[in-house]
Amino acid sequence: MGADRDHFIRDVADLLGVAPEELSTDTNLLDAGLDSVRIMQLVEKWRSEGHETVDPLMLAGDPVLESWLEVLCP
Repeated sequence: MGADRDHFIRDVADLLGVAPEELSTDTNLLDAGLDSVRIMQLVEKWRSEGHETVDPLMLAGDPVLESWLEVLCP
């Protein structure tokens, strides 16, 4: 896995309070405990790091980790 993918996975895991290894690419993040407030926290963090095009509606609409990584790490 690339450094960017690892970074995004680590951010999600930190917010959920789990180890990154506990998340698989087919994890449904809403089922794992992510909610709209936490999605917005991630969006704001990632935008502040230069990922200005992160779309919270896309993330919420397809909450599978691999789908997020495909968009965040093209």
